[in-house]
Amino acid sequence: MLSSLSLEGKVAVVTGATKGLGYGIAHGLAAAGADLVIVSRHQGDCEKVASEIEAAGRQALPQASDMRDLASIDLLVEKTIKQYGRIDILVNNAGTAVTKAPEQVTEEDWDAVLDLNLKGAFFAAQRVGRQMIRQQHGKIINVASVFGFVGDGNIVAYCASKGGLLLMTKSLALAWARHNIQVNAIAPGYIETEMNTDVLHQEKVFKHLMKNTPAKRLGKVEDVIGAVVYMSSPAADYMTGQSIVVDGGWLAH
Repeated sequence: MLSSLSLEGKVAVVTGATKGLGYGIAHGLAAAGADLVIVSRHQGDCEKVASEIEAAGRQALPQASDMRDLASIDLLVEKTIKQYGRIDILVNNAGTAVTKAPEQVTEEDWDAVLDLNLKGAFFAAQRVGRQMIRQQHGKIINVASVFGFVGDGNIVAYCASKGGLLLMTKSLALAWARHNIQVNAIAPGYIETEMNTDVLHQEKVFKHLMKNTPAKRLGKVEDVIGAVVYMSSPAADYMTGQSIVVDGGWLAH
């Protein structure tokens, strides 16, 4: 049965792969046997992570792409197909947030969040999905959030984008199931990374999180990797349109 979790010989595209959760996911997929396409906006960052993947024994294509730009997404897909000939896995991880009271949110704030988190994720899935339809197989994993299920008054655009991403996941799953393409989502809770550790460990914030997290700890990137590997693997061939929540029990309230 463990062989069904192997990604040996698979090609995975991970957006937002040079930092935080995306960085961990890229390394986790490589450890499971996949070759990678490392995507972020900065080529130097992509090359650094790609070199790490290659040092670990897998192939890696570094590709700077802006997921808000459809031409950039098209180039990403084109270069991936040129190098590998196919795309087996897409992890839509690139995202952003603006923390403001709703009455202070500007049009620019709203567009910045929705254009990357939702619009960019859709068009990446669309472009990659066309290739997967030709292949008649593929896995798409959208990185959502617990805030796709519940609201937070200070990140309204982020909540809207992640809620939309969850329903987009279901819609794409229905559209593409007949092509043997599985589309699922992962919804992390509070996952500690180098980018947010200072904020999460502020005394007031940390006490609030521990009060509301039954597991009584912050999540680690490693807590998310296993679920992503599973959804990317043949073990999840009969699973589509679903969302796996990894939050230490936070939503169970």
